[in-house]
Amino acid sequence: MEFKESIGIIKALADSSRLMVMNSLMEKPQCLEELAERLNLASSTVSFHLKKLEKAGLVSKEKHQYYIVFSVSQRLLNISLKDIISIEDIEKAVQEERIEAYRQKILKTFFHKGKLKQMPVQHKKRWVILNEFVKKFEMGRKYSEVEVNEIISPIYEDYCLIRREMIEEKLMEREGQTYWLNEKPSEESVHLQLNQ
Repeated sequence: MEFKESIGIIKALADSSRLMVMNSLMEKPQCLEELAERLNLASSTVSFHLKKLEKAGLVSKEKHQYYIVFSVSQRLLNISLKDIISIEDIEKAVQEERIEAYRQKILKTFFHKGKLKQMPVQHKKRWVILNEFVKKFEMGRKYSEVEVNEIISPIYEDYCLIRREMIEEKLMEREGQTYWLNEKPSEESVHLQLNQ
């Protein structure tokens, strides 16, 4: 089982109300209103918990006439605790989750409504930001300098800085006025950059 899926299941079940919802659904599939009445909870509360369980893959929904009926996922119901906690490369999975959390924190800090507010000073933060710009370009396609500027400028006004740093960081190659993406950095390179 994937690390993220295991964590999602464990987090989803770590709540007494969600366990009550799961127990009730194991008896029979039910609609939101029926669950709320049986558990003596507000519909909005049950809806919130169902979304968490659905996101973890523990619950599925199906439309029946005017109602949406929720049921327990049989695939996940039949897995063992051993299946949930057995992850092949746990250290790598933990490191990837940590790196992704760090990346999201940087993006939240430096971007607002899809625009870069300012370029960070710290090298590894700059590297995360530059990799967001990489996503705006297609691998294997060649771009003129004008096209590169047009892609960067709606996100950050100093397109020259971003373009220059993408070249310096070997994320992009340049020959005269023609630019193209370098092959994506290896996973090892990503980890090395973010662990510096």
